[in-house]
Amino acid sequence: MAIVALVVIVALVAVLALPRYAGPLTVTYLLLDIAAILMIALPMTLVIVTGEIDLSVASTLALASVTFGGLHEAGLPIEAAGLLAIMVGALAGAINGFFITVVGLPSLAVTIATLALYRGIAVGLLGTRAVTEFGEFWTDLATSRIPGTPIPSIMILALALAIAFATLLHFTAFGRGVFAIGQSKEAARFSGVRVERTKFILFVLAGTVAALAGIYYTLRFGNARGQIAEGLELSVIAAVLLGGVSIFGGRGGIHGVIAGVVLIGLLGSALRFAGVTSDVINIVTGALLVASVVSSSILTGFHRWRAGRGVKKGPPAT
Repeated sequence: MAIVALVVIVALVAVLALPRYAGPLTVTYLLLDIAAILMIALPMTLVIVTGEIDLSVASTLALASVTFGGLHEAGLPIEAAGLLAIMVGALAGAINGFFITVVGLPSLAVTIATLALYRGIAVGLLGTRAVTEFGEFWTDLATSRIPGTPIPSIMILALALAIAFATLLHFTAFGRGVFAIGQSKEAARFSGVRVERTKFILFVLAGTVAALAGIYYTLRFGNARGQIAEGLELSVIAAVLLGGVSIFGGRGGIHGVIAGVVLIGLLGSALRFAGVTSDVINIVTGALLVASVVSSSILTGFHRWRAGRGVKKGPPAT
């Protein structure tokens, strides 16, 4: 697969060009950086395969972070605060799903609106203040490593989610319905797929996992604030599209998305190690997003052209 080859090339270039880049500490921080992107990219994959998109995931993450921090600061046990934050994420996803599947609005318009709405609520709840008291046990847990390895413990959760979403997409009737919706909503309905219900579930899952990532983000950095993870949705979508998921829906897989997430993480890690500013890294991420959309469009057009030629040729003469 091309994306895997690209990951290998970028890794080799980084190791050869940057002295002291290769090492266990680099692996640890790379995996800590990509954990949230990977978690959110998993449900985003299914959403985009249906031909929809969710631009509000980073704002949902921030809203969950603020909810988590605010409730804990108010005296709620951290476990209960986390559970309620996850419920807030699910509710945010359900609101997206309602306007898209019940009201019938385009997902792009809805999630642009909720991107601003959820971020605005998150910033409004805490203002410029940050909640920072979470206890050393929990903050250490978020950055702890599997004993004897440089691999952060959070990757256990990320791997479990990857297996769950890969199974859901590739090995269940629900997943076949997801692909069918992306290929043709009308044909999917005709074959018995409950299109609106399926999409609604996917947006709820996207909000729920974004909230889970928000709790991780909060504990990893030791603070909850409304401005957290700004722009993260671009990295998520770029990783999904680079991983081979068509922006037009109907095509993609979890394995390619994992490679796309690693590529985004490697590039960001190497550029930061080289002293490149975050603004330049954002430019690189944006360029990758444009490249992935263009390549997806070209590939889809090529497949349609080939399919059209096949139809015109008709059956062979006998």
